[in-house]
Amino acid sequence: MKINVTRSSMPSYEEYCEEIKSIWDTVHLTNMGPLHNRLLGQVQEFLQVKNVEFFVNGHLALYCAIKAMGLHGEIITTPFTFASTTNAIVQAGCTPVFCDIKEDYTIDEDKIERLITAKTVAILGVHVYGNICNVEKIQEIADRHHIKVLYDAAHAFGVEYKGKGIGTFGDASMFSFHATKVFHTIEGGCITFGDESLRKNLTLQRNFGVDGEELDCFGSNAKMNEFQAAMGICNLRHIEDEIASRGEAFARYERNLSGVEGLTLLPIREGVQQNYAYFPVLIDKEKFGIDRDELCVRLAEKEIFARKYFYPLVSENKEFTEDKTVGTPFAKYCSRNIVCLPMFAHLASEDVDRICREILRK
Repeated sequence: MKINVTRSSMPSYEEYCEEIKSIWDTVHLTNMGPLHNRLLGQVQEFLQVKNVEFFVNGHLALYCAIKAMGLHGEIITTPFTFASTTNAIVQAGCTPVFCDIKEDYTIDEDKIERLITAKTVAILGVHVYGNICNVEKIQEIADRHHIKVLYDAAHAFGVEYKGKGIGTFGDASMFSFHATKVFHTIEGGCITFGDESLRKNLTLQRNFGVDGEELDCFGSNAKMNEFQAAMGICNLRHIEDEIASRGEAFARYERNLSGVEGLTLLPIREGVQQNYAYFPVLIDKEKFGIDRDELCVRLAEKEIFARKYFYPLVSENKEFTEDKTVGTPFAKYCSRNIVCLPMFAHLASEDVDRICREILRK
């Protein structure tokens, strides 16, 4: 049987239909309707954050956050991320400056400071595969240089660090609610933030820059609709089961693949409550016998579809007129040697075992 790299979690048909019934009563389809506002409060509580605003997707959420914060200049970030992170920086009129990553695949905080210049306005860290950045060290660097801190937390919904929601760190964090994520609203996303004064600019950016009858600034159209919110309300009811089920698959992978020469599994940082969003494996061809690409072909022949995530690096975008990978050798190495194995809620134990047997077959 075919096993895809991911599968969207969905409530029952009846549960979703029950939730959307009210839309026919209110005839409120978008523009911060009652379902949107209800879910907003629930997500704020679940993420343990002071403030949150919803958007139609995570990409526009991040873009709007950069614009709302009035950032103009260089933003230090990681090339080991999905294209959206860099795209948002560039589309918002800023310049990405790429910092290498470390063994947990997050930005190497020890290499950030050497990249700071008079043009630097922010650090944008990416929490990768549910692993979190060194939030304390990054904040300390930012405070010393009087720059902002943002996080792309697309992979980190429900992750906690030392008992605190990961969205409480930095000036703002973006969470993706895409259909492939641990929690989704079909498409969607949010910005969490500490400073209440940022809310007005976020809502302006989300709604064309319109404030009442005034055109206050140039904005976008990034509002979450009621059907998205209804899906989110349903899925949030089941989030604990979602994460627990992923955790079972994660643990089974670890039991099957731990200690295998040539395979490096995801290191988990102390103090982090994981959401088990992904199961990446870094492959050393010399020790394991075949490389990442050969393994992907082997799995695909058995109807098992893994993902080369992230490949290529976003710094390899053809729009860049110079080689942006020079200063990020470890990120480049990981991009060419890492694979994410199938991971989703209720992935059957026998399917995990089957995947692992194919990986270890000599």
